[in-house]
Amino acid sequence: MEFFTKTSVDFMRWKWQAIILSTVINLIGIGSFLFQGFNFGLDFTGGTLIELGYKEPADLNQIRGSLEGAGFGGATVQNFGSARDVLIRLQPKGEADSAVVSDKVYQTLNQAAGGQVDLRRVEFVGPQVGKDLTEQAGLAILYSLIGILIYVALRFEYRYAVGAVIATIHDVIVTLAVFSLFQIEFDLTVLAAVLAVIGYSLNDTIVIYDRIRENFRKVRKGSAEDIVNLSVNETMSRTIITSGTTFITVVALFLFGGAVINGFALALMVGIGVGTYSSIYVASSAALMLGISRADMLPVKKEGETLDGLP
Repeated sequence: MEFFTKTSVDFMRWKWQAIILSTVINLIGIGSFLFQGFNFGLDFTGGTLIELGYKEPADLNQIRGSLEGAGFGGATVQNFGSARDVLIRLQPKGEADSAVVSDKVYQTLNQAAGGQVDLRRVEFVGPQVGKDLTEQAGLAILYSLIGILIYVALRFEYRYAVGAVIATIHDVIVTLAVFSLFQIEFDLTVLAAVLAVIGYSLNDTIVIYDRIRENFRKVRKGSAEDIVNLSVNETMSRTIITSGTTFITVVALFLFGGAVINGFALALMVGIGVGTYSSIYVASSAALMLGISRADMLPVKKEGETLDGLP
């Protein structure tokens, strides 16, 4: 148990290796954004979502063939939870009524399966709503980052603020990169998880920054890198307990929460792991590279302060 109460790991020893690793991962993620894009869910693309239940394991290729024969080419067909549950996503087609579209799809597939299909759920999102949601999602992330910059700059110092924003952007890019690279469906629940990751990452960074500020004022010897190492080690037990318990909870959500919440849980799993790493290696390293020093942390003495106590 001594490791959890007192550690003396030289974290900053590997800061350059960590910076190179983070840079490479971020460049891969940005490249994936540009050339591969995202597998946006119905919330962002608009269209009709139909959930069907089969009595026997469904043949997805046969379902796609039946839909193409009925004029629904390009439909996304996938299993949803089990081999008997099927999720169909159709792109919007002009002014076609969603109820008419879903009824035609159901009748087509039910006839092909000999009446062994149950219609469980139908959802429809208009293309304009999807476009608006996409724009608002980007603005939500942008406003969050601006708010973080202002908050940390007011609470600490501008170099810490820049370091916190760099770490947060790093976490967002890595989390989004997982969904882009593996083409995992990106919907509103995933967006909510990304925004939660921003808050989680900032919280962990602020804890370390607070300890760095305290140690700069308390410890009179040692370089800035020594102070950062000391601060990270002193907060390590808190980091392990907080991140560990949160991660276990999210893993349980991912394993037992069902297909609806899988994307949300996956984004949080990635975000918690990356956020813990970035608080140590990205935020702290960025602050060091920007030149934080003991003089920046010492309280500023006001003019005439030493004369206040004189008679």
